Amino acid sequence: METEPKTEMKRMSRAPSTVAWLVCGVMGLLMTGTGCQTNPYTGRWQLMMVPMSQEVKMGVLAYAEVKHDPKMKPSTDPREIDPVKRVAARVIEAAKHSKYSDIANQFEWEVTVIKDDKTMNAFALPGGKIAVYTGIFPVAKTEAGLAAVMGHEVVHALARHGGERLSQNTLAQTTLQVVGVALGVSGANPVLSQAGMAALGVGTQVGVLLPFSRKHESEADYVGVLLAAEAGYDPRESIRLWTRMGELSGSKEPSEFMSTHPNHETRIQQLEEWMAEAMPIYQSKPPAPNGELPPLP
Repeated sequence: METEPKTEMKRMSRAPSTVAWLVCGVMGLLMTGTGCQTNPYTGRWQLMMVPMSQEVKMGVLAYAEVKHDPKMKPSTDPREIDPVKRVAARVIEAAKHSKYSDIANQFEWEVTVIKDDKTMNAFALPGGKIAVYTGIFPVAKTEAGLAAVMGHEVVHALARHGGERLSQNTLAQTTLQVVGVALGVSGANPVLSQAGMAALGVGTQVGVLLPFSRKHESEADYVGVLLAAEAGYDPRESIRLWTRMGELSGSKEPSEFMSTHPNHETRIQQLEEWMAEAMPIYQSKPPAPNGELPPLP
């Protein structure tokens, strides 16, 4: 009965070293064939294992699926379509003159207004495919509020956050597979295997991917208000937008640590800090039209 624990202890003492070397080796091999880039606004380093052409192709396919989903009804009301397209045109034009100009000028931009009064959402996919749900109108309230939403979403596409998340997932999954082999998942003690996989699994879910996702959100907030200001919209409307969003969500908001989004208080505090940079841009531009968005039935 004494031999098995001693043998297992020896295996466990060797496993971390073996795993560490294998993980480092896999990361090195993966990153040898990858591209890396630095965000031109924040200086943040980004791992890119997915070519932009593939990212754009995936965005176009996803957008087509959304548009052809029988549950997704495009709006036919000019009162809903016109302000969205007006704001989109100005934000896109600002993007074409931003530090993302190379990417923005390559995208084939398209805007769809989805008639869904219960969904407070909007998105921009790689390739410049934008969708705005009418349910966002009550919280955006004005075209300036919509510009805050749209600027944020457009930055996700321009900053290649989707490609970065795909790269992180690819790296994490490959590393987990290698660690599983190193720990002998098929024949090892279940406790050892679960502990080893859980250590990387938890690190992947909480220590790596979720914080990066929050960084994506903050990055999109930051550059988004600069784009909105460049387009002639008051960037302070972003603060009002998230204040209203916080009031609507109330106590339903998840803990920030386990959320992919900053909580509303953190978000508003960051936006207030960024106004020192965004307001001079806005004040140097001709103001954009800022009509009220149509009320929902």
